[in-house]
Amino acid sequence: MTTEEEPVSVPLLQLESMIGYNGKVAMGLIVHPDRQHLIYPIGCTVIVENMETKKQDFLAGHTDTVSCITISKCGRFIASGQATYMGFKADIFLWDFERREKYAKFTLHKVKVERLVFSPTAKYLVSLGGGDDGSVVVWDVGRKEPLRGLQAQKKSAGMTFVIAFANQTDDLFVTAGDDTLRIWHLELDQNKMTPVDVAMGSLKRNFKCIQISEDDSFFYAGTTTGDIVYVNIPAYRFQAHGPVKGRFSMGVTALKILKTGEILVGAGDGTVAIVNGREGKFKRTNKEQKVKGTVLSLTLRGEGHQFFVGTSACNIYRFNFAEFTHMLLKTCHDSPINDIAFPYGCDDLYVTCSYQDIRVWHLARSEELLRITVNNMTCMAIAVMNDGRTILSGWDDGYIRAYSPQTGTPLYTIQDAHSSRGVTALATFFDCVRFVSGGMSGQVRIWRIDDLGRKSPKLEMTLKEHTASITAIKMRRDDKSCVTSSDDGSCIIWNLEKGHREQMVHANTLFQYVCYHPAEYQFITTGTDRKIAYWETFDGSLIREVEGSKSGSINGMDIASDGNYFVSGGDDKLVKLWNYDAGVVEQIGIGHSAHIKRVLISPNENFILSVSTDGAILRWRYPNRR
Repeated sequence: MTTEEEPVSVPLLQLESMIGYNGKVAMGLIVHPDRQHLIYPIGCTVIVENMETKKQDFLAGHTDTVSCITISKCGRFIASGQATYMGFKADIFLWDFERREKYAKFTLHKVKVERLVFSPTAKYLVSLGGGDDGSVVVWDVGRKEPLRGLQAQKKSAGMTFVIAFANQTDDLFVTAGDDTLRIWHLELDQNKMTPVDVAMGSLKRNFKCIQISEDDSFFYAGTTTGDIVYVNIPAYRFQAHGPVKGRFSMGVTALKILKTGEILVGAGDGTVAIVNGREGKFKRTNKEQKVKGTVLSLTLRGEGHQFFVGTSACNIYRFNFAEFTHMLLKTCHDSPINDIAFPYGCDDLYVTCSYQDIRVWHLARSEELLRITVNNMTCMAIAVMNDGRTILSGWDDGYIRAYSPQTGTPLYTIQDAHSSRGVTALATFFDCVRFVSGGMSGQVRIWRIDDLGRKSPKLEMTLKEHTASITAIKMRRDDKSCVTSSDDGSCIIWNLEKGHREQMVHANTLFQYVCYHPAEYQFITTGTDRKIAYWETFDGSLIREVEGSKSGSINGMDIASDGNYFVSGGDDKLVKLWNYDAGVVEQIGIGHSAHIKRVLISPNENFILSVSTDGAILRWRYPNRR
């Protein structure tokens, strides 16, 4: 993550909660040994969440996306690794769980840390580098230094993805990957680390996950071909694999050995199942369920009756062992969030949109209340009518679709509202019977809702002066005019009664957003030139410009109702709170690991919400909260 260098005197915004889960991190979902806390990554942050109170603590320090996490057997330490850019080294952080603070920082691997694992006593941490690094490094946790490192695989083998430590000794671990399976012995008092390749005979497999038995006599490895391999550790030899029939579609991606000797399996097609062990020839039992996305994490809650499943669709499920039933515990967008909206005057709910879906959230509980799905389409813009009866949505197929916010029932659809190039911006009139839409081709259209919305709205007016995509639309309170920003480098104030422009401003930028000051005598704009510009509404004259970012476009803004503050966010991944009159940053929020798409102050000015291209939703405490 590239973040802007802000003065150290600028205080930080208080991060209150995060909605998100990076389900693409293998084994990235962990239940702490105390059985009370769930640990998982979001962007560049590791979340420690109390499952009873829902309180979140944030382990922040990474400069880019967290690529792997692990926890020591005793629960004292959490380790997390990250990915970074080509030519740079990737950091590993050790965290003290009780204090929720950094214990140590290790930097040695290039570009990416693929996997981490602690030895049983937490004496050692073993790290595996990514494809550009390819090394295995053993770290001394107490002395906070590297002890030994080697290439993870021989030159003729493919990449290594997986690492697992023995359960009874600090001197043995296993690595696996594409056509490579190795057992490693540590003799660190003699500065030795010796790998032994497992004899696979004629069997060729690519491995995605490993589970070592409690007594360290054998391990199971899941393969991309959908079967499970049994390896005898003392003999360094593969001895069995299965199931011969009924292999798991899209491969075995996660494994857990149960106390019964059975194996809990997660598969690439979303299957979660219990299969017999080697003695039962790996036969699938009748305990089987399917979830959305590839299963990449399986974590047991102690030795009790529950386990948790994390999937690539960024969903977290809680399973019951006895009935083998499941419920969706957490969910979030797994694609960029394009827009966010609050109902008028309501702090409790908000709406987000992304690829294929619109979601309604409860703000205080950080809980999804409603999901509206349109397959294979991307929702580009949303708005809520001021009477709260309708969610308006603009899609990349050029359609405007309206839904009930209570049930998600479709109310009406305007086909080809902006041709096939897509609807990119929406705004509602305060009279609740009209709304404005903007499209990719630069057209601005006004629609009237007839017969209480039971009929498709009628097109009242088309305004065409922009030559590129409309990026934002803001209404004046009298419903007589609005301002639009566009990628063509212009902002236009439109007279909506007469259907012509009143003012036009130009700049050498692609405008990304525009906001009226609450008094409506000024408006501010921002875009790819990283400037925040203040404009006079009366004649379109430029009042002043301030540097909004040192790196990357500013994509979203919002102004508080009193006009004293506004917030911004963009490609520098920082949320900034500005003093409007002084034009200076008063607080910054650090937490996003991807480009921020939109920021919004809640109607009652209790919170700031920011959304990003990695699907994360962050809630910040508004500094002057009542």
